[in-house]
Amino acid sequence: MAQDSGTRTLISHAQLSRGPGRVVYWALLAVVVAGFTLVFIGPLYWMVTGALKSGQEIAQTPPTLFPRDPQPQNYVDAWTNLNLAKLLFNTFYYATGAVLFQLVLDTAAAYSLSKLRPVFGNVILGLMLATLMIPAMVLIVPQYVTVIDLPILHLNLLDSPFAIWLPMVANAFNIFLLKRFFDSIPADLMSAALVDGATPLRTLWSIVLPMSRPILGVVSIFAVTAVWKDFLWPKLVMPSPETRTVSVGIYAFAGGTPMNVVIAASVIAAIPTVVIFLIFQRNIMSGLTTGSLKG
Repeated sequence: MAQDSGTRTLISHAQLSRGPGRVVYWALLAVVVAGFTLVFIGPLYWMVTGALKSGQEIAQTPPTLFPRDPQPQNYVDAWTNLNLAKLLFNTFYYATGAVLFQLVLDTAAAYSLSKLRPVFGNVILGLMLATLMIPAMVLIVPQYVTVIDLPILHLNLLDSPFAIWLPMVANAFNIFLLKRFFDSIPADLMSAALVDGATPLRTLWSIVLPMSRPILGVVSIFAVTAVWKDFLWPKLVMPSPETRTVSVGIYAFAGGTPMNVVIAASVIAAIPTVVIFLIFQRNIMSGLTTGSLKG
């Protein structure tokens, strides 16, 4: 009887049934899983446990695996001494604005490239994708020059949320993701809306966007995490202590703050992104793997 296609693997069932083959297979699998677990979980474990150690213990060599005398007070000190409430609010505010700008402008750009078919649309898309090959560090100087003297308007955007929002608006990767999803929407739906007299804007609002919730969720999560983890750009354009993001704020206080308190602050700062991932991980995978829609 033929083996079920749903159970096929790179190693045949006959090889797995033999004694040495089975032992080697499970041994390699255990080593690979354990290795990847240490690589990804190890730094997180060190950060969480380090935040519970004393200053002397965290500086000890070799380091201890478990805190000898756990000190939860480090988290309280981090919250109060580093003013994490203000830093988290600033970061959440910047992330919310980045999500709104990207959803509006990137969706409009992807919709026009996918469904409106402008002249030289493929050329424009190709040039946009080519920017993904440019290292981000190369763009720091021209972006900073633009922020301190906005062309035409001649405005200084330092310490303004627009200094973070505007560079994130034209995201070539997100536009490509959105366009790819819009391409999978059946043309019959678009034709039916056109016959009913719907304008392109009404078609976008009533047909395309309701069907695009998974990919819109993915773009939103990417925008939030990009703002939350960014360090260099917010440090350059948000020099005032009142406008700092959480990553820049923790770095600014690191010099005169005990290391265990700084690590505790890092744990608190990482919690929102971890929670977002755990809640929306299924939406992320469904949004990235959706390639077609069945009518």
